[in-house]
Amino acid sequence: MKRILLVGAEALPFAATGGLGDVMGSLPKALSDARPGKLDVRVVMPLYASIGPTYREKMEKVAEFTVHLAWRRQYCGIYAYREGEVTYYFVDNEYYFKRGSMYGQYDDGERYAYFCHAVLDMMPVLQWFPDIVHANDWQAALTVVYLKRKYHPDARFGNIKTVYTIHNIEYQGCYDFSILGDVFDLNAETASVVDFDGCINLTKGAIVCCDRLSTVSRRYAEELRSPYFGGRLSAILNENMYKMHGIVNGIDTEYYNPTKDPEIRAPYSRMDMSGKAADKAELQRLFGLPESASTPVVAMVSRLAGHKGFDLVRCVLEQMLGWDVQFVLLGTGERDLESYFWDMHQRYPEKLGVVLAFNKALSKQIYAGADIFLMPSKSEPCGLSQMIASAYGTVPVVREVGGLYDTIKPYNPETGEGNGVTFVTYNAHDMMDALYRTVELYRSPAQWDRIRNNAMSMDFSWNASAAGYLDMYDEL
Repeated sequence: MKRILLVGAEALPFAATGGLGDVMGSLPKALSDARPGKLDVRVVMPLYASIGPTYREKMEKVAEFTVHLAWRRQYCGIYAYREGEVTYYFVDNEYYFKRGSMYGQYDDGERYAYFCHAVLDMMPVLQWFPDIVHANDWQAALTVVYLKRKYHPDARFGNIKTVYTIHNIEYQGCYDFSILGDVFDLNAETASVVDFDGCINLTKGAIVCCDRLSTVSRRYAEELRSPYFGGRLSAILNENMYKMHGIVNGIDTEYYNPTKDPEIRAPYSRMDMSGKAADKAELQRLFGLPESASTPVVAMVSRLAGHKGFDLVRCVLEQMLGWDVQFVLLGTGERDLESYFWDMHQRYPEKLGVVLAFNKALSKQIYAGADIFLMPSKSEPCGLSQMIASAYGTVPVVREVGGLYDTIKPYNPETGEGNGVTFVTYNAHDMMDALYRTVELYRSPAQWDRIRNNAMSMDFSWNASAAGYLDMYDEL
């Protein structure tokens, strides 16, 4: 039986802030389901204070030991939680993980260095050594570096292969070299592995050390080769592109299912869309917009961040509000964007509804009730919202970038093929043109039924994604 350990800083439903949590929550089950009885899939993450009693009460303490991180001697408890065929391990240390937030602490480097050490130290204690360690994002990068540069001489660790997945290259784990030994417990011989531009770069170290490298879409894997998307690491990525795999994420098609979603007003399906009208009316009521079945509702559910394309929206929003459309926005983020959209809501309350919050239930009501979903991203490694919107029959309008390019193909009115509307150039008026074309399709019931049916017919489940990861594991 092949043993796989996925390592990451978050996983649904326990604790998550974004796409990484979705992957760590869904991929393990998909892997196990793909080869029943042939894989032993386990996951390890920190035991954050935010993980509530619903899950803690079902955890079993399976190990306790001391982690040696440079001069530190820190307690570590390992708790296990079983969900189906997947085992989840939680690294317990209240000094590091009983915090008010998961990230953004002054000592994040030390916290996740401890976590990575603990992941490897728990293996001999549990007497369970994986065949493959699959580390995700910079918080888990040191698992790969430690394994290849510190633990590898030990025969028990010597045959473990490693995969490192980049979920977003913007977050690399960069630190001053003065803490190489004191915090990261790395010696001078290892300095060159993590050295980049005179700083410690944990992502660079994992890229160099891993046996296989992956990211969350085929297009993004190619984009990372260019300085525009790969940033300062593009040269390192090009050197290691021979071990790169681009595998598109999936979504939980049971959780995001309009035929049986308990959080939406009325269920519906691709064969019977009548319930979507009731969901649209409910959405308009929730956002204080006039109830109008004939007015298309354009939605955005996103972190309010520059790379999500909000500068394009700001540039032409007032022009678009002049159309017979309504807009709804759900999200939090950069303060100037929050202020701008709230101000626009105050000025156009019957055209633009805004909720500045993170609200999972409301997001599903938006996916179900809206007609059009807008994602004009400057960069988008994979993106999940366009897939969720498709599942709910809400037509995506996206820029052809990263995972958006891989998952959304432009609709052709002549052939009836395509599951969304796209634009190429990062330009506000190109985005506005794409949205205008989508509104025109909405005015043609036959075309609209076709594109909406195409969107809902897409298979965005984890099945295909899991097959891609299994192929990569098999190579190892």
